[in-house]
Amino acid sequence: MSAAPQTRERPSLRRLAGDSPAAVLTLVFIGIFIGTDIVNRAQGGGAFLTLKQISTTFLFAAVLGLMAAGQTLVMLTGGVDLSVATTATAGAFAVSRFGTEGSAKAILIALVIGLAIGLVNGIGVALFRVNALIMTLGISTITLGLLTVQAQKQFTSLVPNFVVTLGSGRVLTYIPYDLFVWVPIAALIILGLRYSGIGRMIYAVGDNPVASRLAGVRTWQVLLFVYAICGLLSAAAGILLVGFNNAADLGIAAPFLLPSVAAVVIGGTSIFGGLGGYAGTILGALILTVLDSLLTILNASQAVRQIIYGLIVLALAAIYARATAAE
Repeated sequence: MSAAPQTRERPSLRRLAGDSPAAVLTLVFIGIFIGTDIVNRAQGGGAFLTLKQISTTFLFAAVLGLMAAGQTLVMLTGGVDLSVATTATAGAFAVSRFGTEGSAKAILIALVIGLAIGLVNGIGVALFRVNALIMTLGISTITLGLLTVQAQKQFTSLVPNFVVTLGSGRVLTYIPYDLFVWVPIAALIILGLRYSGIGRMIYAVGDNPVASRLAGVRTWQVLLFVYAICGLLSAAAGILLVGFNNAADLGIAAPFLLPSVAAVVIGGTSIFGGLGGYAGTILGALILTVLDSLLTILNASQAVRQIIYGLIVLALAAIYARATAAE
């Protein structure tokens, strides 16, 4: 008897995307960057693909990357935080409000406010079992109301020079200072999710919270932790943002809410939890930053941008849902 001929399965694009999502996202990032360069040249704007513009892309992406970092941790547990933009705004207001008392004090107060908002979200979701959407949306609304009351009062507003340099300056011509904040945090999150006990528990709770609880994992502590860290990172993003703008207002971080979710989804983190990571989110933030530059060149309004981000989230959510069902 002769053996049946062995047939090799040809690697498909879908399989490649599943095996090497980072490689695919990197190609997408490069493709959009080149496309933006072509469009910019066609409209008489000159070259877009330059070292200066690459530096500017990373400078802009740091704020979104930090905000999406906390969102990644929350979504890995199967939740979502709709208060990240308002928390970032609160951090920006704190830096502006206490800037006259020194950079260190202003930054510390901003981070404490972000941590407090995150803890309140975590207590509501983890201990009182309030739906994450409802809890974070409610806290966002309350925070925005408090900020509105604060904005109506007369107070001295000053963004410290250190924060301005951190949020908008560059060293050695091309290296943004905010990368000295973003890169260590990114490394800590990526390594923590992969090698630490809390990282493994985050994935376990997102994959199956009931089984995790039966296995002895205190799921409420994990949820409290991720929401607290999300608030802290959102406030850090607000600090960089107010440094870049050199002023705080009630809408300073509002445009980042939907992109913070889109960056996580683009990066391959499942909205159902338990699958994904921050490395993909970084690429998602870079892709959205270049896409935003392309839409700026095309004179697209903020409404059009929000529509595009929403379509991206819906399309990728549908794809991941189908892939999960297929498995």
